[in-house]
Amino acid sequence: MSKRRSFLKSAAALGATTLLHQTSWGNQSPSKPQKKIKPNKLNPGDTIGLVAPGFAVAEEALFLAVDTLQKMGFKTHYTNRIKGNFGYFSNTDEERAKDLNEMFSNPDIDAILCARGGYGCTRILDMLDYEAIANNPKALIGFSDITALINTIYKKTGLVGFHGPVGKTLDNEYSQEYFKKVLMEPHESLPINNAILKDPKQYRNSEYYRYTITPGVGQGELVGGSLTLVAALIGTPYEIDFTDKLVLLEDVEEAPYRIDRMLTQLADVESFTKAKGIIFGVCKGCDRKRTTENFTLREVIMDRIAPLNIPAVYGMSFGHIPQNSTLPIGIEASFNAHKKQLRLVEAAVC
Repeated sequence: MSKRRSFLKSAAALGATTLLHQTSWGNQSPSKPQKKIKPNKLNPGDTIGLVAPGFAVAEEALFLAVDTLQKMGFKTHYTNRIKGNFGYFSNTDEERAKDLNEMFSNPDIDAILCARGGYGCTRILDMLDYEAIANNPKALIGFSDITALINTIYKKTGLVGFHGPVGKTLDNEYSQEYFKKVLMEPHESLPINNAILKDPKQYRNSEYYRYTITPGVGQGELVGGSLTLVAALIGTPYEIDFTDKLVLLEDVEEAPYRIDRMLTQLADVESFTKAKGIIFGVCKGCDRKRTTENFTLREVIMDRIAPLNIPAVYGMSFGHIPQNSTLPIGIEASFNAHKKQLRLVEAAVC
């Protein structure tokens, strides 16, 4: 075991800090997967483990997740690690990583759903036991900060992960529909249809508008998720290789200038310019009115993405929104930007 590092060792001494914890697990796997690993499909009655690898989970949100999953026909399991408050985290880095590692190793757990997102996942990437994860493949589902986990695990082990709802946002008919279709039914060809927006607050909101940025078609493996996390991984050992991929991007509560900065960063990454397609979800809370001192979200996205001449679209049904489809990271998909269509062309589970 390599030298361990820890930060914020105890909640009682938040003012005192030590080095970040590190194990040798992060070095046990090659940087790119040797073979794609698909988790087993979920069945009614299976047990889903709940984890909180980032922010703490409010008790009512945890109860909602448990109730939703049970109504969907699943059993649930979680440890006391996810209910604590260690500053803004649910627990220490070590305990959050331990919870995730144990969920993968536990033979009684059939899949793992993140109870919520929130910052913290990048802090535990070097503490995950990637060898154990590869030897105990199961679906890991979540979005937002979970982007770092599902993309890194795929990169280091080949295990397909799922950019989809977290426990506290699964209480939605559309989200549940694609959760079941992708995770419970091994479709060789599955269209991911956009949600019908029935709420006036959505279809009148510019952030939900769907538009083609650059027309064209493309096919490749799905990667990405939260724009903030995708950008944060650039320059680290966990950076995503976008070459020949369909790149998913979404974010929440980021002003247009911040979206501009992150897209500018991505456009300077050589592999990003070699992507087969760029698919934006809904960037909720990111638009602003056009003024002499500001650009709209759409203006920023068009300005930064259109010059890349890669098929691209904005407004697909995923992100920090109620209608959040389940999209498998590492699975081959086809994409038509003009028609705003996305289709999985291989099963995500076995």
